[in-house]
This record gives sequence, structure tokens and C-alpha cells, in this order.
Amino acid sequence: MNGERIWFAASSQRTQAKRHAPATTRNRDAIAAVLAQELPSTGVVLEIASGSGEHVVHFADLFPNIVWQPSDPDPAALDSIAAWSAEAGRDNIRPPIALDAQAEPWPVDRADAVLCINMTHISPWSATIGLMQGAASILPANGVLLLYGPFLQQGVETAPGNARFDRELRARDPQWGIRFVEAVDDAAISAGFVRSALHAMPANNLSLVYRPIRAER
Repeated sequence: MNGERIWFAASSQRTQAKRHAPATTRNRDAIAAVLAQELPSTGVVLEIASGSGEHVVHFADLFPNIVWQPSDPDPAALDSIAAWSAEAGRDNIRPPIALDAQAEPWPVDRADAVLCINMTHISPWSATIGLMQGAASILPANGVLLLYGPFLQQGVETAPGNARFDRELRARDPQWGIRFVEAVDDAAISAGFVRSALHAMPANNLSLVYRPIRAER
């Protein structure tokens, strides 16, 4: 009986720690389709700003030959990631690590790919700069950096929903806001990357794919 109580308490604690982000169930398969095209067949993928942890659990199931390293700067998010990972029981998900994209150095020596979903618009621009510089410090010449989220494009009409969302973000925090692809490209070039692909995604989102410039020569 004591063993049953201990198990129930641990299970209850995990359930309480788990967060749920409704958008993950809507966008995860579309993102996975891009990952299938862009990721290496094996290796380590570092996810920046893993949030609830639902994405990494889903991707670990779809790509079992890849080792997934989730991360987030928020302790509550780390607890949620750990809870989702424990429930999934997959051996290709590493324990989540505390990582702030704009803090140097990153607590990771190397990864074959870096994935960042829905971070650039809900963080200061310095976080995007840090993302580029941090990724450049750990990716090999054949590595890849993938970003997903809402982005604006020069010369392309902004969807009304994205325009409204951008105003809402900036009202919440003047340092937030939907970024222009061209500005992200410039930050990438400064860090030694070049954009190799742009994938149109559902709900007016985009996936941006960057690779080290030295690999493009």
C-alpha cells in the first residue's frame, strides 16, 4: 500500500507540473513535416525555449533515431518538460536544461541541429541575436538552425491576424513583436549563417532554415 501511495503522489506531482499549450497540437505535425526534410537522420537536436515540453515529446516519438535535448530558462517550464518526458518514457529525450538564449556561454558543447519554436516574437530582440550566436558556437559545418513562428516580410502584405497579434505583443511588452524575416536573416549572417529555405506554414506562420555559411561555399 505504501508503494502505491508513493507512486500516486509522484504521478500526481507530474500531472500538476505538466503545462498544456493548445497551439502545439495544431502545429506539431506541420512542423514535423519540415523537420523530416531538414534534420539529419541521426544526431542531437537542441530545442531552445521548449516551453511545455509537448513538442519535444511528439518529435522524439516521430524521430526515434535523433536524441532530443530540451531547454528553457523558466523553472516551471523545465518541470513541465520533465513531466511530459517522464510520461512519454522515451530514451531519446535528455533531461531538460536551463538555457537562456541570450546568456553566454550556452551549457551545451555541441548539437547537430538547433530548433526554436515560437520564441522570437515573445522575447527581446537580444534573444534572437543570442540564439544566432549561441547556435553558431555549437553547430558543426553541416549543422542546421530551424525557426518556426509568425514573421513579417518586406513587400508581402501582413495577414490581419498577424498585424493584430503584433500590436497585442507590443502592448504587453515594447521589446516583443513579430520580427521581419529580413532582420532575422541579417542577424543570422552576422553570426555566420545563411538562410537555405523558407517554408510557408498554416495559420500565417513560417519556418526559416539556416545553415553555416562555410557549408554553403
